[in-house]
Amino acid sequence: MTDHNTHSAHHPDDRFREKQPGRQRDIAMLSRLSPFIRPQLPVLFGAVFIVVLVTLLDLSIPYITKVAIDNYIVPRTLEAQPPDRSGDSPGKARKTRYLIVDATPSDNSRIIQVHPELFTATDEQSMRIAMGDLRQLPVTDIATLRKDDMIKTGLAAALIFGVAFTMFVLNFAQVMLMEYAGQHIMHGLRMSVFSHIQRQSVDFFSKNPVGRLVTRTTNDIQNMHEMFTSVITFFFKDVFLIIGISIVLVALSPGLALACFFVLPFVIIGSMVFAGAARGPFRMMRIKLAEINAGISETIEGMTILRLFAREARNFQKFRKINDEYYAAGIQQIHIFAIFMPAIEVLSSVALAVVIYFGGRGVISDTMTIGVLAAFIAYIKMFFRPIRDIAEKYNITQNAISSVERIFLVLDTHEEIPRPDKPASLPRDFQINRVDLHNVSFAYNPDEPVLQDVSFSAQNNETVAIVGPTGAGKTSIANLIMRFYDVSAGSVTINNLDIRTIPSSVFRPGIGLVMQDPFLFTGTIRDNILFTRKQVTDAELENILENARCREMIERLENGVDTMLTHRATAFSSGQRQLISIARAFANDPDLIIFDEATSYIDLETEMKVKQALTNLTRNRTAIIIAHRLSTVRDADRIIVLSRGRIVETGSHDQLMAVKGYYYKLNEIQKPENRIPS
Repeated sequence: MTDHNTHSAHHPDDRFREKQPGRQRDIAMLSRLSPFIRPQLPVLFGAVFIVVLVTLLDLSIPYITKVAIDNYIVPRTLEAQPPDRSGDSPGKARKTRYLIVDATPSDNSRIIQVHPELFTATDEQSMRIAMGDLRQLPVTDIATLRKDDMIKTGLAAALIFGVAFTMFVLNFAQVMLMEYAGQHIMHGLRMSVFSHIQRQSVDFFSKNPVGRLVTRTTNDIQNMHEMFTSVITFFFKDVFLIIGISIVLVALSPGLALACFFVLPFVIIGSMVFAGAARGPFRMMRIKLAEINAGISETIEGMTILRLFAREARNFQKFRKINDEYYAAGIQQIHIFAIFMPAIEVLSSVALAVVIYFGGRGVISDTMTIGVLAAFIAYIKMFFRPIRDIAEKYNITQNAISSVERIFLVLDTHEEIPRPDKPASLPRDFQINRVDLHNVSFAYNPDEPVLQDVSFSAQNNETVAIVGPTGAGKTSIANLIMRFYDVSAGSVTINNLDIRTIPSSVFRPGIGLVMQDPFLFTGTIRDNILFTRKQVTDAELENILENARCREMIERLENGVDTMLTHRATAFSSGQRQLISIARAFANDPDLIIFDEATSYIDLETEMKVKQALTNLTRNRTAIIIAHRLSTVRDADRIIVLSRGRIVETGSHDQLMAVKGYYYKLNEIQKPENRIPS
C-alpha cells in the first residue's frame, strides 16, 4: 500500500463526495457552453433560418385549406330573401347561398337552357343558382357546373402536397445541419473534459471515483446530444409557430382569438410551476447515475475481495440503496411530467371547445365562414402542439443542464500541479544527473505530516535505497521526485534546479518508475513495452526483453510479444506483470530509475529474475530503490532508513549493520529464523 493511500484512509467521506453545484440560472449555465457553440454558429443560424421557412410553410397549410373551403368547396355568395308572408306573423329575412356559373361554355349553356327555372342572370355572361337547388340537377350536370371549383380544389390539394414535400426536404437539411453542429460541439466538449482530467494532479484521482469521471466524460456529454440537435432549433420553431398562429388567429377573427387566449395565463403559470419542480429530480438523477457507475466499477474491480469476505449481500444492499434513490428521482420527475402534460391537453380541449361553440354560432348566423372555422380548429390544435413541445424540450433541457452542471464541476476543479512561471533554461540534450531533497516536509492532509525535514541526494550513477516500515513516507518521496505532488516545505532539485522550475514534460520522460503494482494497458505486450517508443528494431526489442529477464516468459506465450493483455493483465501473475513493466522502463532508456516496492508481491524465483533485471536496469544510471525486503538493497551505494517521516540512519549495508541501530533491527526481524511462523 502506498503512503498516500495509508493517509487518505483517515479522510472523512466528504472528501470523496461530489460537490453540489451552486444555484445558477439556466441561461447562465448554458452560456458557459458558448466557447464550444461559437464555432458552430454559422451552421446553427442556417438551421434556424430553415426552421423559420418550415414554420411559415406549416402555417400556410390551414390557410390553404380555408381558402379551398370558402372559395371552391362552399362558395360564399349570399343574398337576403324577403320574409315568408304566407302567415299572419311577420317572417325574418333569410340568406341564400348561390353558386355563380359562367354561361359562355356550351356545356353550362345547355344545362341552363334545360333548367331555366333554377337560374337567375347576374350579368351578361354569368348566371347564378341557389346551392339548395343544385340537388335538383343530375350529378353529371353538377360536376360540369363545378368543374372550375374541382380543378381549383385539386390545385389546392397539390399545393398542400408541394408544401409538405418542401417541408420534408427542409426538415432533412435542418436535421443534418443540427446533427453536424451538435456532434462537433460534443466532440469539442468531450476533448476539453478529457484534456482537463489528464492535467489534474494525482490527488484529484484519489478523490474522484473512476465511475464518476467516466460518467462526466461519456454519459453527461451524450446527455446533451438531443439539446444540441433538437432543442435549439425546435425552440425557435415553437416560438415562431406560437407567434405566427396568434397573428393569423387575430387576423381571421379577433373576437374568437381573444376568447381562445383566455387559457394562456393558466398555461404560463403551469409551465413556471413545472420548471421549478422538474429541476431538482433531474439534478438528483445525474448524481445518482454517477454513483451507480462508480459502484459498478468498484464492484467489478474488487470482485475477488468481495467474494473472499462474502460481502456480496452487503454490497448488493449498498448498490440497491443508490439504485432506489435513482429510481425515486426518476419517478418524481415522471410524476411532474405526468401532471403537466395532461393539464396542457385539458387546456387544449377547453380552447377547442370555445372555438367550436363560438365559431359554430358564427357559421350558423352567417357571420363566419366554414373555412374560417376549419382553419381556427386546425390552428388551435397547432397552437398547443408547440406548447407541449416546449414542455418536452424543457424536460430535455433540464436533463442536459443537470449534466452541464456536473461537467463544469469537473472543469472548475483545478488541482493541477502548477506550471513554472519562469522555466529554467535547459540544454536540448537535458539529462538527469543528480537528484536532491533539501529539508523536505510534506503532508497529504495539513494535520497529518508524512515527511519532516528530509534531505538526501542521489548522484550520477549512484544507487540509493530507501527502507523503513509501512507508512514511513517512502513512496511519498518517489511521488515528490516525480512531482505528482509539490512539497509542503523545502525543495526537490534535479541537476541543482528546483523541480518546480522544470516543465514536467521535460524531466518525467527521463525517469523510469517501476511500481509496486504495475499498471498494464489493454493491448499487446509489445504495445505496453514500447509505450513511449514506436520505432524499435527486432534486435533492440530482443535486447530489451533479455535485459528485463522476461524473454523466456514471453517465448512461452503462443503469440509472444503480440499476446493481448486485457483489463490490467489480470491473467498474468504479479511477477510477470512486474517483468513487463521493467521491460517498459528499459525501452524508455531513462536517466533515473525509481524502483518502488517492486518485489513485494512476487515469489522468490521471480524475485531473483527481478533482481537480475534491476541490476541490468540500474547499470550506469542513477537509481532510487524503495524496498521492504532488505535483501534487495544490500548492494546499494547508500541506504536511507526512514521512520515516521524522518531519516534516522544513512550509510552502506555494512556501516548500518555495524552500528546496530534501526536498520540492524529491521534485518534481524527479516531473518528467516526470526520470522513469525505461518
